[in-house]
Amino acid sequence: MIRLVLVRHAKSDWTNPSIDDHDRPLNDRGLRDAPRMARALAETGFRPEVILSSTALRARTTAEAFAAQLGAAVNLDPDLYGAPGRTLLAKAAASAARRVLVVAHDPGITDLAAQLSGDGIGHMPTCAVASFTWDQDDWDVLDAVDPVDWTFDSPR
Repeated sequence: MIRLVLVRHAKSDWTNPSIDDHDRPLNDRGLRDAPRMARALAETGFRPEVILSSTALRARTTAEAFAAQLGAAVNLDPDLYGAPGRTLLAKAAASAARRVLVVAHDPGITDLAAQLSGDGIGHMPTCAVASFTWDQDDWDVLDAVDPVDWTFDSPR
């Protein structure tokens, strides 16, 4: 069984326009939402084998909050910064893990969530969590097989 969890980074701070996009931190809401959503995911019993995260500060900080709750290491990947959905899925598959959590950005994270949910998920707000489960053990067949189950949770 393969389970893929997608997390859009928590709300970032836009108060200082001189900060490079890659280096924007989380704002107060993001710092509150990330641990709360991580706890909610932990309560489902999900334990990732790997957490993949964009290198952007807001994504890293979000991933670290999930790692603290879920007991998994964060693997930073610069290719996840601004990546399209197909890249996010390819990176999850390349991990060869059966339980993967990916923390990334819009529009790629929303595009992938929409695709995998058959457009049931129209938008991934900040710190939203979408989980997809397949009765397969081979990532290579996931393009041809719909998930048997998916869930969506948002801090709003």
